[in-house]
Amino acid sequence: MLPRACRAEWTEPSSDASSTASPPESTPGPAGRRPQMTRIRALAGDITTIRADAIVNAANSRLAGGGGVDGAIHQAGGPSILAECSTWVRANGPLPTGEAMVTGAGNLPSKRVIHTVGPIWGDQDLETSHRLLVACYRTSLDLAARSGSRSIAFPNISTGVYGFPKWLAAVVAVGAVREWVGQSPSSLDEVIFVSFNEENERLYSELL
Repeated sequence: MLPRACRAEWTEPSSDASSTASPPESTPGPAGRRPQMTRIRALAGDITTIRADAIVNAANSRLAGGGGVDGAIHQAGGPSILAECSTWVRANGPLPTGEAMVTGAGNLPSKRVIHTVGPIWGDQDLETSHRLLVACYRTSLDLAARSGSRSIAFPNISTGVYGFPKWLAAVVAVGAVREWVGQSPSSLDEVIFVSFNEENERLYSELL
């Protein structure tokens, strides 16, 4: 068992004080209807423009912003996101790999940003890297449902400067999301894999 990577961290975003709803029960309704399954899709585009309830940031453990998706989200969202991240780190310390926390979305069209720290390729053995990347997706999904989100958009976590092989990251990501959705079929309406280019988008589309 991974001791800490499977715990989603929740702090109330300052810009959305009402988003504390628990995920709905996955049992059939009174008419015996089966719960609606979550739609999973992939697209190529800019995650900072996606109108999902939550978007996921591939953050560093200090939640200090950086390059790639991390820098783009902070730049587009404005200083309030970094301010919330800094407050969280001062209270809790660095965010461990595989865990997640949430902030408001600042100027972004989404309602909130879920920050998760992916594994750096080569820092662990293959099994541990796989397990930590799965944890990124599961903790983010848990946190999205707990915060009242009905839709969530993911970037290609760990595939930039962290060096995770893109095809392997896609296999892990799609498998982790499908497993979570199978266990919580009515908790979210939509999960979107957002890739920066069409080449990466095809990796995910071919698995869906």
